[in-house]
Amino acid sequence: MANDRYPPSEPFATLDPAALRREIRLGKHAAHTAGLAPGFVQANVCILPRDWADEFLLFCQRNPKPCPLLAVSDPGDPRLPGFGDDLDIRTDVPGYCVFRDGELIEEATDITHLWRDDFVTFALGCSFSFESALIESGVPLKHIERGQCVAMYVTDVDTRPAGRLHGKLVVSMRPLVAADAIRAIQITSRFPGVHGAPVHLGRPELIGIDNLHQPYLGIGLSEVAADELPVFWACGVTPHSVIQAARPPICVTHKPGHMLITDLRNSSLASL
Repeated sequence: MANDRYPPSEPFATLDPAALRREIRLGKHAAHTAGLAPGFVQANVCILPRDWADEFLLFCQRNPKPCPLLAVSDPGDPRLPGFGDDLDIRTDVPGYCVFRDGELIEEATDITHLWRDDFVTFALGCSFSFESALIESGVPLKHIERGQCVAMYVTDVDTRPAGRLHGKLVVSMRPLVAADAIRAIQITSRFPGVHGAPVHLGRPELIGIDNLHQPYLGIGLSEVAADELPVFWACGVTPHSVIQAARPPICVTHKPGHMLITDLRNSSLASL
């Protein structure tokens, strides 16, 4: 799967969340959402049948770094109150992954045909939300500058299980020089609702990452210069690892890097 890209001049970069969702709903933007709607919360998505929902809720409570829970829908309701008056979870994510019995069987841009009355949607905080704060503070993010998605990796770090749900931690990586890495730790610590501070930096082999040039699904900028450190944050793609390990009969997630863009402001998630 090749890296998704979008040119800096693309008009989507200037749209507000509601306008972006309309473009996504119409199939006009099916690429990743890094750098879009600055200042607004982007969310990871995990949709499960109701009989798995309580366990996933408990899993989020036990693993708040990779799965910071922002909202839960009512069963069968495609809306997420407070995230956008027009929001429809079936159409408003630019890319979905469909899993059956833990196997990725389909990628889609619309899941209306799959929708069930017992589906429960979980919206989780995403590190794209704190990237605006990093950029505003002068911390450069190469993947944003180059119009690429952030790189993600499956580690050998176990999550805390909840019922049938278990799996390995997934992380996102941003290469930073040492001074910027320190600043990034300070800034992202203020955003526990979108993964908070990094979980690791330097030496990726210590968390089971053997090759930085082989990110999860081949997505993301993995280049680390000689004067940079790889800095790793817990990632909302962790449910992919959990679903593949626990093998529920069906689950729908966002495609890595393809987030739900909401009307909620990042500032509402910042701690003092």
